[in-house]
Amino acid sequence: MGSLVVVIIILGCGAYQYFKGTIFKAVSAIIITICASAVAFGYFEMAAAFFTREGSASKYPAIVPYAQPLCFALLFTVTFAVLQTGACQLTRLPVDFGLMPERIGRPILGVFLGLILSGLLLTGLAMAPLPNKYPYQRFEGTSPSAQSPNRVLLNADGFVSGWFGLLSKGSFRAIREPRSFATLHPAFIDQLFLNRQNDSPDIPLITSAQSIEVPNKNGAWYAAAAGVKDADGKPIAAQAGHALVVVRMGILKNTINDSGRFTLGQLRLICKQKDASGDPLAGKGRNVYPIGYFSAADRITTKRLTEPITIDRSDYVGQDTRKYVDYVFNVPNDYIPVLLEFKQNCIVDLPRVVSAEQAPPPAPFVERAKTEPDAAKPGESPDSAAPASPSGDQGASSDRPKRRGGLSPTGRMLTGDAVDDTE
Repeated sequence: MGSLVVVIIILGCGAYQYFKGTIFKAVSAIIITICASAVAFGYFEMAAAFFTREGSASKYPAIVPYAQPLCFALLFTVTFAVLQTGACQLTRLPVDFGLMPERIGRPILGVFLGLILSGLLLTGLAMAPLPNKYPYQRFEGTSPSAQSPNRVLLNADGFVSGWFGLLSKGSFRAIREPRSFATLHPAFIDQLFLNRQNDSPDIPLITSAQSIEVPNKNGAWYAAAAGVKDADGKPIAAQAGHALVVVRMGILKNTINDSGRFTLGQLRLICKQKDASGDPLAGKGRNVYPIGYFSAADRITTKRLTEPITIDRSDYVGQDTRKYVDYVFNVPNDYIPVLLEFKQNCIVDLPRVVSAEQAPPPAPFVERAKTEPDAAKPGESPDSAAPASPSGDQGASSDRPKRRGGLSPTGRMLTGDAVDDTE
């Protein structure tokens, strides 16, 4: 579906420029589109933060899931309209480059314009809380690999986000506080799709901007080279050329409604090359996704990127306001972690990664949903807590009418049940 959208937009822009446009107008439209997209990419998070800062506790909870795509679209549309209006006022006289240059140049420029517009559209849709297969299925199945994404025709969405990342780390980067888009959001399209690809439809994509924290002292460390096993007792070792890095992330209790259910695909470590100079938020980063978390001092529970993890209020002991869990990442040897990102709008700085000898005492976590059955009510046996499923005969002989969507109670009152289709 995504490739079809790209083809339709490219053909439409090419045809319009060929029949109605000129080379000058097409070049102007491309420049204006690039400028408007730079404004949209650069400020959509800042604008959306007005709605998403408190997560679902915001004054506008219905807007929170759609705040980022709406702000992205609004910033682009307003900027494009203003610049296009100004360009029309400044270029009232027609500019003609001749018959053959116009016939050849107009559709070519229209195709390039369509590529940019289709990429922007797909990027905006990827931010929205849509089903996994819309606008296209970037990752297959329930066990996706972050290194093997599917791409649409011409990689239109990756092209526009990668272009802005290149722009933000170059001459257009912030001067006082460099914050490169390529560092904050490397492989931005992959981040968006993995953030919403999960096995459960009730996992929020947005959370409070202050929903997580990492301890400033010994909040990240290298795991021991040996002695670490998975839940089945099999040894776990780092991939070739990688090291196991453990990051202790705490979820604040007052944000549990949005942050208590998540997937490992919504949690990512942003790493930079060790020899990168300058500000840690400048330049270009790399996404590293966790393989699991410590469930005992020497045990790692591994999970798929789409498998839900639940932390509820019962996991907070006493007056604790934070629940810490130690997550494990396979980090390339020539990279160092600088940021931890959670869901679509939460980013925290990471302290320096220390050695295994300096690691703090473990903070094992076991999901209660898997270890504790629901308690039966007082006076009831465990079997009586859940209603028995009726047999086929019981279901057929039930006295309760089975409804197929017939008339409403008001309709039945007016018609006397004469045309109701209740069985």
